Amino acid sequence: MSTGMYQSPMEVAVYQLHNFSISFFSSLLGGDVVSVKLDNSASGASVVAIDNKIEQAMDLVKNHLMYAVREEVEVLKEQIKELLEKNSQLERENSLLKTLASPEQLEKFQSRLPAEVLSPEEQSPGAAAPAQHSGGSAV
Repeated sequence: MSTGMYQSPMEVAVYQLHNFSISFFSSLLGGDVVSVKLDNSASGASVVAIDNKIEQAMDLVKNHLMYAVREEVEVLKEQIKELLEKNSQLERENSLLKTLASPEQLEKFQSRLPAEVLSPEEQSPGAAAPAQHSGGSAV
């Protein structure tokens, strides 16, 4: 179909965009390219058919996106589970090492750490308390 019957550049652009949309969505749906005349005599049925194809294509894209998001959520859940297990293991090891270390070893170790690393219960009574942060949570 020729674009010569359209008077304004906007009409030509709409015609070209509509043809692109039809072929793009038709290829997404795996069907043949739908041939529709988009002129002033276009029937309402062809417009409805185009709308239906576009809606089907949008549903297909939405389904693919939802599937990808669900997969990513499962991967992230597994990573969180693994990190929680590793954190728990490291906390147990840390507790065991603290109980096995002599008071001199603990004092020597704590003197090497900056004050921000030590938790309040681990700080010596003479150590300065870390500055309190105002605002939201650290997460």
